[in-house]
Amino acid sequence: QVQLVESGGRLVQAGGSLRLSCAASGRTFSRDTMAWFRQPPGKEREFVAAIRWSAGNTYYADSVKGRFTISGDNAKNTVYLQMNSLKPEDTAVYYCAAQLSYSTNYNYWGQGTQVTVSS
Repeated sequence: QVQLVESGGRLVQAGGSLRLSCAASGRTFSRDTMAWFRQPPGKEREFVAAIRWSAGNTYYADSVKGRFTISGDNAKNTVYLQMNSLKPEDTAVYYCAAQLSYSTNYNYWGQGTQVTVSS
């Protein structure tokens, strides 16, 4: 059974930093894409960042470019989201997701971790 478990979310002041982790179990994703999404209060879920493990390519939403960094550790089967210069508008539940290499959708999702940025 595949599981994605996020951790690291908490309350932080504006301008601060956080690192989220997503630990995968049940299979490895070394040939796939892993991503972070977020859902702000009262809004739709939105894409934040993604990493394609095999090529090492990374992708970011414009709203986080230059502030957030996605990375992965194949040995630990874990993906990270380093978030710097946090803003109140970054407040959201952050979800980890995995897209298999042959799929057009994200196939697996974590349960989410709450990030709250106070002004």
